[in-house]
Amino acid sequence: MKRKDFLLKAGASVLMGPVAMVACKSEETLSPSSTLSSSNNSSSSSSSSTCKVGDIETDGPYPLYNKRDATITHADITEGKTGIPLNMVIAIKNVSANCALLPNARVDVWHCDKDGYYSGYTNTGYLGTQDNTAKTFCRGIASTDANGIAKFTTIYPGWYQGRVTHIHAQIYVNNVLKLTTQIAFPEEINTAVYTTDLYKAHGQNSTKNTTDSIIKDSLSNELASVKSNASGGYDLNHTIFIAV
Repeated sequence: MKRKDFLLKAGASVLMGPVAMVACKSEETLSPSSTLSSSNNSSSSSSSSTCKVGDIETDGPYPLYNKRDATITHADITEGKTGIPLNMVIAIKNVSANCALLPNARVDVWHCDKDGYYSGYTNTGYLGTQDNTAKTFCRGIASTDANGIAKFTTIYPGWYQGRVTHIHAQIYVNNVLKLTTQIAFPEEINTAVYTTDLYKAHGQNSTKNTTDSIIKDSLSNELASVKSNASGGYDLNHTIFIAV
């Protein structure tokens, strides 16, 4: 497993958003909180099937640890945000048990809205500065079921300067953090989404999976399978490997 070293520069209460000083944690020392109109293009990209722990990635700059509680322990994490629907199915596998699917793992996810803004922080982006400190949109916590699957309903993420489209994820077992990682999207799906009426005001992202400073050297593990569905949204499937 490859470790990356990045610096996290964040303010005490206000972070400079999408201008993005991309963070970094090389060690997983954080403890969990007490609880927990579109194109028909499709992609069949998938996660690596090798039985090894996934790459460790930065949790920043918007992890919002102080609101990891029952208020975001839900499957639908849109909280009123508009965007193309995205159904997420995340499988957790345990490399210490021959990559068997792992029930009762806690999965925390968070991502920006369609315009590149995160909840819980003050962000500066293409729409100016937004104070979202009191909000928790596009953040959720779910536990894997008996089949090792966690599900979320959200919107397709937008992007902000310097980063490719991505979702952050952390996996906990018995309240112990096992992995901090990220989930990437196929480029052809990003292009299709960002030409739709809901997203086109922000335009296309010049940062790609192959040029993103965080994802480019771990893409084989972090690229999700994303396909269009009959309801006009997208279905994301991804497997994350941890050691328990």
